[in-house]
Amino acid sequence: MTRDLRLIGTALLCWGMGEGLFVYLLPLYLEQLGADSVQIGVIFGIAAVSMTITHIPAGALSDRIGRKRVMSAGWISGLFSAIVMYLAPNLLFFVIGLVMYHLTFFVIAPLNSYITAARGKWTVARALTTVSAMFNVGAIVGAILGGTIGELLGLRSVFGLAIIPIFISTMIALLLKHQPIEIPKKAGRYQAVLSNITLGRFLALASIVLFGMYLSWPLTPNYLQNVRQVTVREIGALGSINALGLVLLNLSIGRLIAYRGFVISQLLVGASILLLWLGTGVPFFALSYFLAGGFRIARSLTVAQAEGLVSRVNLGLVYGITETVMGLVAIIAPPIAGLLYRVSPALPYPVSLGILGGSLFLTTRFLPRLKPSTPLVEDHFDLQPTNEEGMS
Repeated sequence: MTRDLRLIGTALLCWGMGEGLFVYLLPLYLEQLGADSVQIGVIFGIAAVSMTITHIPAGALSDRIGRKRVMSAGWISGLFSAIVMYLAPNLLFFVIGLVMYHLTFFVIAPLNSYITAARGKWTVARALTTVSAMFNVGAIVGAILGGTIGELLGLRSVFGLAIIPIFISTMIALLLKHQPIEIPKKAGRYQAVLSNITLGRFLALASIVLFGMYLSWPLTPNYLQNVRQVTVREIGALGSINALGLVLLNLSIGRLIAYRGFVISQLLVGASILLLWLGTGVPFFALSYFLAGGFRIARSLTVAQAEGLVSRVNLGLVYGITETVMGLVAIIAPPIAGLLYRVSPALPYPVSLGILGGSLFLTTRFLPRLKPSTPLVEDHFDLQPTNEEGMS
C-alpha cells in the first residue's frame, strides 16, 4: 500500500467512525423530529439530489485543477455540515444540514480518481474496496458507540460526538500530496466519454441492479423498531455488524474479478433482504445486516468496471458520471420505499427481491458481453505538475 493510500485509508477510518455514529440512526432521529415515513423518504430523496448534482462537475473539475483541491474542499465542507446538523434546533434546520452534508459527497469522484492513480501495483477493484474497508472499520466502532450513546443520552448527542473524528479525518486528508494533472494532447476531451455507448449500457444495467439492492434499505431502521420491536441500542449494534460485513466482504470480494464480485454482491443482498423480511429475531437481522454490505461493494465494483471502459485522462469525469447514476438511485428509491412502507411496512422487501431477480438475470446475460466500444489509448496525455505541493 502506497503512502497516500495509507493516509486516505486512515482519514476514511476516522470519517467512518464519525459518520457511523449517526448514519444508522438517521431515520429514527428524523422520526423523533416529527417526520413520518413518506416525509423521511422524501428527505432522503432531497439529500440524494443534492449529492447527485455535484458529482459530474466535481469529477470534471478535478481533471482540470487537480484532485486534491476538490477533495480538500469536500472534507472541510463536510466538517461544517456535521456541525450544522448537531446545532440544528428543529427538523427544518436539521434537513438543511443534512442536505449540506450530502452536497459534500462531490468528494467521491475525485477521491476514487485519486485512489486509482495512487494504487501502485494494486488493481483498481482492490484499491477501492480496501480503502472502503478502512472506512467501515471506523464505522464499526462508530455504530456501536452511536447506538449506546443514543439510547443513554439521546440521539442528538451522537451528532455532537461525530464532529471529533470528522475533524481528525479532515486534518489527515489535508496531508495528502497533489497528483499531476493529466492533459490530453487531442481536442474534444469529453467527446470520447459522452459517445461511449458501452459505458452507457453498463451504467443503465448498474442502475437497475443498485435500485433493487437499495429500495428496501432506507426505512429498515424504522421497520425494525416499529414492527419488530428492536431497540435503538440493538439497531446501533446491527449497524456495526453491517460495517463489519463491509470490511470482510470488501477484503474478500474485492480480490475477485469485478464481474464475479458484482454477481456475488447481488446474491448477498438478496439473502439479506429475505432475512429482514422473514427473519424472526435479532440473530437473523444481524446476519442480514452483515450480508447487506454487498450493496456498498457493488457500488465500488461499479466504479471499478466503469474504469475499464474509458481512458485514464477522463477518470474524474467518468467517475462523476458513475456516481451521478448511482445517486439517481438514491433519489428515486427512498420516496418509493416510503410509499410502499405506508401501504405495508414489509412491502419494500418482496418488491426489492423481485427487482433483484430480474437484475441478476440481466447481469449474467449481458454484462460479460460488454467491451470497450473504442480502443483505449493510455498514452495520449501529458502530465502537468500542479506547482502547489505545499497547499491544502
